[in-house]
Order: sequence, then C-alpha cells, then structure tokens
Amino acid sequence: MFKKLSAVMLGALASLNVLAETAPIHAFVESRCIIQTDMAGTYGNPNAYTLSTAAEDGGDPVVIRFDVTLADSYYAEITAPQEFSTSPIINEVMTWEGDTTVKTVSDATGMGEYETNKVELGMLDRYDLIATGSTWFETSSKVALGGDKAFPGGDYTALVTAECIAK
Repeated sequence: MFKKLSAVMLGALASLNVLAETAPIHAFVESRCIIQTDMAGTYGNPNAYTLSTAAEDGGDPVVIRFDVTLADSYYAEITAPQEFSTSPIINEVMTWEGDTTVKTVSDATGMGEYETNKVELGMLDRYDLIATGSTWFETSSKVALGGDKAFPGGDYTALVTAECIAK
C-alpha cells in the first residue's frame, strides 16, 4: 500500500514540474538634460582667514550650463560647497556661505522666471526647468576660518554639485 501511495504522489509531483523562462526587456535612456561646467571656480584669499569666489576678493565663481531638450521634465539642483574635498588639515570651525543665481538664459521669455521661482534649501538651490534651451548658473562660495585664524598654506578644493532631477 505504501509503495502504491508513493508512486501516486511521485506521479502527481512530476505533473507539477513546469518549465519557465524569463526574458529581459532592456532600455538605455539618455537624459534630455545635460550638465556642463563652463568655468571652474577659483578662490581668492583677500585676507588670511577668508577664501572667496567674489571678483573683488580675487576669485571667480563656478559657471555651470544646463541644456534641456524636453521642457517641464527636470529640476536643476545646485549645491554650493559646505566642505573642502581636498585641503591641508584644519582643526578649526569654518563658516560656509554660498549661493547660485541664473547668469544667462537662451530663452528670456520661457526662462525669465527661473531666478524668481527658485527654491532655496540651505546651500541647495532648486530650479524648475520648464523650457527647452540652455541656462547658465553661477555659484559663489565663501568660507571663513573661525576666530579670524589664518588658513594654512596649501591647495584647497571645494566642489559644487549640479544635478538634473527628473520630475
């Protein structure tokens, strides 16, 4: 009886043995929002305890271009630096300031409200890219060493982060 029951169960299990296959569907989507650095920034050192991208301090702000070919599909998010990516060792508190503004646009009518409508979230500025074309953004940065202490000699680099965020 046990042999007969085992044979029936094996037969039932064998009939449940189903073959399956999966087939991938692949896509590579190219963004219709391209980011280019038009001008890398430089820090001027107007005094021993300040680094600044302001022209009057001997610096140059960063200029980043966003090229959009699909209107109303992206946000530009640009974040001013809040730390150095490379620098000598600094054991003091630093105070960071930064701001991004629209420098120029390729379509004054469609992009004319970008600066007015931007959203500021600390060091991050968000722009709603509602028109096709190119927009040049300028990001300034200033850092001061606490207690008016001098920055140590060496190379300093801080990074501006620019992103196209799909809506």
